[in-house]
Amino acid sequence: MRNKVVIITGASSGIGKALAFAFGRQGSKIVITGRDGSKLENTKTELTLEGIDTLSIVADVSIELDNKKVVDKTIVHFGKIDVLINNAGITMRALFNDVETDVIKKVMDINFYGMVYATKYALPEIIKTQGSVIGISSIAGYRGLPGRTGYSASKFALQGFLESLRTELLKQNVHVLVACPGFTTSNIRNTALSADGQIQGESPRDEAKMMTSETVADYIYKATVNRKRDLVLTAQGKLTVLLNRFFPAFMDKMVYNILAKEKDSPFK
Repeated sequence: MRNKVVIITGASSGIGKALAFAFGRQGSKIVITGRDGSKLENTKTELTLEGIDTLSIVADVSIELDNKKVVDKTIVHFGKIDVLINNAGITMRALFNDVETDVIKKVMDINFYGMVYATKYALPEIIKTQGSVIGISSIAGYRGLPGRTGYSASKFALQGFLESLRTELLKQNVHVLVACPGFTTSNIRNTALSADGQIQGESPRDEAKMMTSETVADYIYKATVNRKRDLVLTAQGKLTVLLNRFFPAFMDKMVYNILAKEKDSPFK
């Protein structure tokens, strides 16, 4: 991936930040985006200190024209785009019966439409370089998670979109990867939206037992180099996908019981 130009959305922390280091350390030129200018600048400073050629652009993926701005500035600065990593994402945690519909819309605007907008504007350049479009999905894109209806819907939509896009681009040698990390030590649960759209704050899960963002980023880097179509991580994640395919009714009960044990679970 040396001298490849890689755009990573939502790259000021978590998996996005780890991906910037993973690709940058291999010689890629990195474009990082995010809504928080201060955090983004701190990440750029850390990357630059490691000698990684980095461009940071404050942008909100849920705003269509912000995505056009990212692509335009990348072309002006680096002259091309080889890889787009649609990483920006947010989750929610509340029963559908309790949640405000604006919360689900916000999740869809970031997780799904943000990916659509970024891909729409970057794709013509990626077709030129026969590069990669990557979507950071979730096991929730294979198996709907109770208490996370909006999040699961956004990831199912992301995977359906990218599968369709992959088929459309079959003759143009563009690589499309759907990466599903499983539970990862990132800040996504800390910023999860509650039923009324407020930030949840504390993670309900034991983060110490999860795969690190850095390990996830290394797997995604290798999958990009090898132009894999799908990447499902963690033994729990792979088992969930497999069992859900063959024993969906059993998994309804299993997933319910597991998530009901979370701290402050919305299940009564």
